[in-house]
Amino acid sequence: MIIKRDFYLNQLIERMHNGMIKVITGLRRSGKSYLMNKLFYEYLKSIGIDDDHIIMLQFDVEENENLLDRHVLAEYLRNRLSDNEQYYFLLDEIQEVDQFEKVLNSFLRKENVDLYVTGSNSRFLSTDIKTELRGRGDEIHVYPLSFAEFYSAKQGNIDDVWNEYMIYGGLPIILSRPSDEQKSKYLKDLFDETYIKDIVERNKVKNISELEELIDLMASSVGSLANPNRISNTFLSVKKTTVDPQTVKNYLMHLENAFLLSEVKRYDVKGRKYINTPLKYYFEDIGLRNARLNFRQLEEPHLMENIVYSELRMRGYNIDVGVVETNEREEDRYIRKQLEIDFIANKGNDKFYIQVSQGLSVPGKREQEIASLIKVRDGFKKVLIRKDNPISYIDEDGIYNLNLYDFLLGRKDLNN
Repeated sequence: MIIKRDFYLNQLIERMHNGMIKVITGLRRSGKSYLMNKLFYEYLKSIGIDDDHIIMLQFDVEENENLLDRHVLAEYLRNRLSDNEQYYFLLDEIQEVDQFEKVLNSFLRKENVDLYVTGSNSRFLSTDIKTELRGRGDEIHVYPLSFAEFYSAKQGNIDDVWNEYMIYGGLPIILSRPSDEQKSKYLKDLFDETYIKDIVERNKVKNISELEELIDLMASSVGSLANPNRISNTFLSVKKTTVDPQTVKNYLMHLENAFLLSEVKRYDVKGRKYINTPLKYYFEDIGLRNARLNFRQLEEPHLMENIVYSELRMRGYNIDVGVVETNEREEDRYIRKQLEIDFIANKGNDKFYIQVSQGLSVPGKREQEIASLIKVRDGFKKVLIRKDNPISYIDEDGIYNLNLYDFLLGRKDLNN
């Protein structure tokens, strides 16, 4: 099955010959190798690059085991440069090479070499790019399949495809698993045998059961407010165990570095300042979140919110959770209240206030959903992403009601 990932392919094409190391990162099994070794390789061939000028190596296969020594690898690559024409190095799972950064930096100085690498697991994350490559790395972060990518490969009734995506997420291999049982087993095994082991190995986690219980807790409260102190208290009250807040903070950082979780800060819209705590957390792949809970707690509103968050991140928006403080009169006194905006999305000069709603059929639901948006008085666009409305329109309050499928499939964007 061919899955078009033009969004990422175009990013690689735009970065060709920019004098930097193009580093493709992302969650394990999100499609990094497929992007580089198939889609980008085929693009290079389509523009007339000969095979002997595309040096493609995979370092997680037995036949290349001798190249894991950086000196052997450097010598091998030097010998492949037989002329002064342009060469393209496509190096997959580069973290398997000892001191790989020295090899990459040495070839970066050669004007006729354009470098592309993928990295994953316990030894090559976004933080490593900044430290190991020292400003020479240009990161392209690959997310699991978006709903649009998933739908283009799956087709069929859109509601059925949405339900499958909402439950099993967007890891590409899910498309090749024919039954619910196989999809479920794949995700649960992947979480246990790959992600947790990577985190434990990289960070030398001693109490694995604590880490796993924290993952379960974050999965069951996705999109809820959390901080290390609250989580530590939950361990004490629910699990009857003591976990220091600093340990909780470290575990959360490990999960973020492994691309499993994403932290979102809260922003006081009127006060124009960040609120340090509590924060919100979302999963990079909703299927992994569901698998962790054995596919219980499949509440569509929370899953929708997580999916919209991931879509906004993939499109390059910086995301905060909005907080609007108000003073509301109740009987003979004023009560200070905090209203929440699901997302404030920023990119360049564009800024959007976004609420996500499954539907407004329940009496009073519309007023509840838009209350925070109405209180914001600046001129930036206010958007209500809804699953229940078949069309997208601007209502009497000036709020853009955007159909969920229109948004996720790119038929309409946040502007129109």
